This record gives sequence, C-alpha cells and structure tokens, in this order.
Amino acid sequence: MRSSIFLVRHAQSVPPTPNGPTEYQRPLTEEGRTQANQLADSLADLNPGVVMSSPYLRAIQTLEPSARQWNLPIHTDQQLREWDSGIEPTPHYERLYEQSWARPRWARPGAESLHELTERAVQTLTDIIEEPPPGCRVIIGSHGTFISRALIGLGFPGIDWAFQQAMPMPAVYRLQFGDSSVHAVGPGL
Repeated sequence: MRSSIFLVRHAQSVPPTPNGPTEYQRPLTEEGRTQANQLADSLADLNPGVVMSSPYLRAIQTLEPSARQWNLPIHTDQQLREWDSGIEPTPHYERLYEQSWARPRWARPGAESLHELTERAVQTLTDIIEEPPPGCRVIIGSHGTFISRALIGLGFPGIDWAFQQAMPMPAVYRLQFGDSSVHAVGPGL
C-alpha cells in the first residue's frame, strides 16, 4: 500500500435553520465538541503527516483537538466541502435529498449534482494521495455526502441514501491506496 487517507465525517453540529449560521459557519454543538475530544483520543496513535479539512467550521472544529495533539496545522481545501445541493433548510429537506440520490445527475439551478460531487470528491482524493510521500497518513475532515459520494466513485458497492443517513457523526473511514486498488474500512462497509 502506498498511502492511507482517513476521511472523518464531522461531529454533531448545529442543525441548519432558515435564519441560522451559513453552511460555512455552523459550529459543533456541546455534544459535538465532546465527540471531537473523544475522536482525538481514538486517533492519537495515527501520527499523520498531513491534516486537511473542508473549510466549513464544523469539519475544522472536529479535527482541532487531534491536530493540537499531533502539533500539526489544519490545511483547508475548498474541494473538500459538502455538497452544494441548493436545498434550503426546510422541514421536508430529507425528501428532497432522497430525490437527488435517486437522480444523481440532476441538479437544482446553480447547484451541484451528486454526480458532479462524486467526480469532485474522487479527483480531490486522487490529487491528495499523489502529494505526500509513500506511506504518509492523511487525515481529512469532511462531510457525510462528500464521503458517501467518494466511496461510490471509488467503486464501493451498497453506498446509497440509506447508507448516508445511517452514517454516524463523527465517523472515520480508512482508505488504503495501492498501485491498482483501494481498500476501505468504516461504519457500514
């Protein structure tokens, strides 16, 4: 195996609301901060070479305790962001998400389709895995839809709307990249 990427779905965050913080500014809840500290304890022995994150506050806050213990900076990358669904926070947003999963090439006006997210996620991870020296571990803070669509794009079966809904917060997926294959371990796989 050349390198490992650990994809970390953010911890429990403040839910989206019509007049609440933007997607970029939604922080972790108190429970989410506790989860982030517990995650740091469980990841302590990884000793990564690089820590990266979506620029969304909840993803950064999830990795902050871990990055502190490793004495590493968190590098943000816009390409690691969550799906730009174009779906506003409404009581029926889950139905709209489910419809999008049923038609992944369809996008709302000015938004990103799930198919486009899949391509972005795979290209971003491919670019990242080419950067560090062989054997380097990379920790990436991101989002449930990003991780699910990356797994689909990397060829893992059984990844669907139900898989994403069942994904815990936080969740850690280890992807090991070989010369011609990718192996993954994580919740639901």
